[in-house]
Amino acid sequence: MADKVQEIEEIIDKYIKAGKILSQVRSEAKDRIRVGVRLLEVAEFVENRAIELGADGSAFPCNISRNDEAAHATPLADDPTVFDEDVVKLDLGVHVDGYIADSAITIDLSGKYTDLVKASEDGLNAAIDTVKNGVNTAEIAAAIEDAILAHDLKPVGNLTGHGLAQYIPHAPPSIPNRRVSNGSVLRTGDMIAIEPFATDGAGKVVDGTLTEIFQVVKKKPVRLPAARVLLKELKQYRTLPFAKRWLRSPQLDFSLLQLEKAGIIHSYPVLREVAGGMVSQKEHTLIVTDDGCEVTTK
Repeated sequence: MADKVQEIEEIIDKYIKAGKILSQVRSEAKDRIRVGVRLLEVAEFVENRAIELGADGSAFPCNISRNDEAAHATPLADDPTVFDEDVVKLDLGVHVDGYIADSAITIDLSGKYTDLVKASEDGLNAAIDTVKNGVNTAEIAAAIEDAILAHDLKPVGNLTGHGLAQYIPHAPPSIPNRRVSNGSVLRTGDMIAIEPFATDGAGKVVDGTLTEIFQVVKKKPVRLPAARVLLKELKQYRTLPFAKRWLRSPQLDFSLLQLEKAGIIHSYPVLREVAGGMVSQKEHTLIVTDDGCEVTTK
């Protein structure tokens, strides 16, 4: 029993360490997001800085989604794109021994979307105030939706928060951003990431055409030599998502396609607001406690 308690304490310590590292990286990266700066420069800073500060790596590629993009946008290799007067979502994750911290902020470089940014922040704060042992995620969802609707904006209904597990950045339970009839009950010790998205559009995202993020979802042998080489390279990421720009295997596009066709990897297209609306996001990682929660990514 004592050994089990010690093991749980060590795991929590790793979650907390990851959160502290992420908080510092997020703060430093925010100051680098300016008009005229390359997106790739910020993404590489985030991913490298986390390791410098003691993380074992990124929990997923640094997401830099702009304007109507809600999630899953990360720079291409040698990407020349620079920030304009964009609504920028910076979503970053780090891990310590696979235990993950996940957080996101929105930076409005145009200065025109203050209320949109505030809506997702208020949604997150309302959710944090609701979390405790025994609460149903449906109650959290209602709190998020009410906070966003108070700004005459909409939550993005088909994006949710989620649980966290070792080397798994999206685990049960799902934490919706709008009212649902049924949810899951949270218990003390649960690790969750809550991430409200607000929009002045229709409140729904769809897959875009660009895909730069992938994840290994199944172990399975492959016949093609190039695909086998890539699969060997991917072992280092385990079940954590990776960016195409991180890879050095030959015939990369062909090999990724073959692995996806075989069901070995899953792709994550950039998600865009269906009506072209602007999107904001705010996210923290929490440990559920008896009477509330501990935010690891403050």
